[in-house]
Amino acid sequence: MKVPSSRTLRRTLAAVSLTAAIALTGCSDDESASGGSDQGGQQPAASDGGDSPLAGQDGAAPEAPEADLSDVPDVVATVNGEDITKDEFSTVYESQLQQMAMQQQSTGEEVDQADLKEQVANQLVDNELLLQGADEAGIEATPEDVDATLEEIAQQNGLGSADEVVSALGEQGVSEEQVREDAASQFELTAYIEQEADIEQPSDEELKEQYDALVEQQSDSGGDSSQIPPFEDVKEQLAEQTVTQQQNEAATSIAAELREAGEVTVNL
Repeated sequence: MKVPSSRTLRRTLAAVSLTAAIALTGCSDDESASGGSDQGGQQPAASDGGDSPLAGQDGAAPEAPEADLSDVPDVVATVNGEDITKDEFSTVYESQLQQMAMQQQSTGEEVDQADLKEQVANQLVDNELLLQGADEAGIEATPEDVDATLEEIAQQNGLGSADEVVSALGEQGVSEEQVREDAASQFELTAYIEQEADIEQPSDEELKEQYDALVEQQSDSGGDSSQIPPFEDVKEQLAEQTVTQQQNEAATSIAAELREAGEVTVNL
């Protein structure tokens, strides 16, 4: 198998995010064989936000459909002279195919692979545009920034430390150097979005309104409201979700502006 370049890894992990990568690769051997994985993890900066903190995750994940990559060209897209290859596209596509299969297990719907391929291609283009923007803005992660990013990822995935993140990905064949490069990329992309957009921390009052709305929605749908965690237990997660949603919206807007000003070709 071709070993991806450092820049390929930077783009891929920006699209998947290290947090989601931990969730996707942190399954047991038996789960891997059946296509299952944990369902935790933060979504990429330029994609939709995650599930509600009040939602349950019980039930076994179904077997993921086989990825059909027969019609994917060797160069999926070119962004201002930088190629996005089939190898890096495949990495993101296969992980998102698995996620979508898990999300649709309750409905029994089949994943529209043609639609998903288009989404992934555009997602990789947007992330490459954002990474190029961060480079041009002179944003560069320090070793301390990388450590902080890995510690945050550890907390989000119930791991004890940054070393455990490195170890978890190391079991999947990713070297510590690669993990740290990808964490730096993730930091730089997020820092660039926050520099270019007005990202605000929600107030306690706003979070309480969100919580009350979710509780009401749970009750209206016939759910057992007594199973909902207290507000103080999910307040931090609600705040993270709100910030992530702002980042996602800002990333989409910034990427659209960069795409209009740049030269982008998608070959799918």
